[in-house]
Amino acid sequence: MKRLIALFTMLCTIGASAARIKDIASIEGNSGVQVVGYGLVTGLNNSGDTQRSNFTMQSVMNLLKRFGITPQQALNMRTRNVAAVMVTATIPAFLKKGAKIDVQVSSAGDAESLQGGVLLMSPLQAADGTLYGFAQGAISVGGFDFRSLGSRSGRNFTTSGRVPQALILEKAVEGSYSSNSQIRILLHDPDFTTAIRVAESVNALPNLTNSAQAVDAGTIAVTVPAGSTPTQILGFISQIESATVVSDVAARVVINERTGTVVVGGNVQLLPAVVAHGGLEIQIQRNVGVSQPAPFSTGTTQRLENATVNAQEERNPPVEIQATTSVKEMAAALTKLKVSPRDLIAIFQALKESGSLQGELIIQ
Repeated sequence: MKRLIALFTMLCTIGASAARIKDIASIEGNSGVQVVGYGLVTGLNNSGDTQRSNFTMQSVMNLLKRFGITPQQALNMRTRNVAAVMVTATIPAFLKKGAKIDVQVSSAGDAESLQGGVLLMSPLQAADGTLYGFAQGAISVGGFDFRSLGSRSGRNFTTSGRVPQALILEKAVEGSYSSNSQIRILLHDPDFTTAIRVAESVNALPNLTNSAQAVDAGTIAVTVPAGSTPTQILGFISQIESATVVSDVAARVVINERTGTVVVGGNVQLLPAVVAHGGLEIQIQRNVGVSQPAPFSTGTTQRLENATVNAQEERNPPVEIQATTSVKEMAAALTKLKVSPRDLIAIFQALKESGSLQGELIIQ
């Protein structure tokens, strides 16, 4: 609870500040290309795929055939030093042939770890089948996983990793920044108010007066002056990206029930409410005893079991929450409840149902 209140206090110190347009939006045609491929990782320390991953064995045999080695199908291959993986990457726009890109590698079979492995040359292609290059290199997993005689010591996930500068582009990634004498700005988080503010900020720039207008909640169209050269258009884009705007953030409370995390946005408000919260704790203790027969009797020893049940209810008096207009005031009101973050999740849900919580409640 103390950490949660500290987070509320930190949020309340962050006021509405202006951000660059390039940090909250992007220029249309500058999204890049996603590529995917299949490959093999070798050099694993007996932690690769087992024989149950038939496609791994088939991939190894196909690879050996390319090098002039024809393995027998009936051969009982045990290649625990090899793992089949999927290779993915996102190539930014405007990159030229020969550029190097990092790739992500994830196990496709039942490998235990990719630690210490090397990705063999793997082709990467886009959704339309266009081949953009080949990836190869040593894998960095950012963790460890050691097992021996039934014991295990590990940290983070070792069945996925990253290969720095593994993909060498064989094809340039084309991009566009102007169409029909227009530059279109796409907001990362569509909002009508923010779109209007971005248009106003662009209209205040030199040589772009009255050139921008909000098309919808996520798009702002900027008409460049007639006769502008490509170099001048690039200059306009640089001006637009450097311009600042105060984005309008929606009032939201985000709750992750799996981890017990609660994050409250700075615009969230509470209407007056009364909260009564109490916890019920039940303890069940198993007791095992032995009943001995009387001396010189024909009875036998009997095992007896019973249980002791204790129930304790935590009684907290109702807490009155006044209307709040800031996260700081909300933190002070919630401090009075003295509950855990998981109990606070239930309280937020009840406040939303009662209409006291003025904001969107998002449960992940």
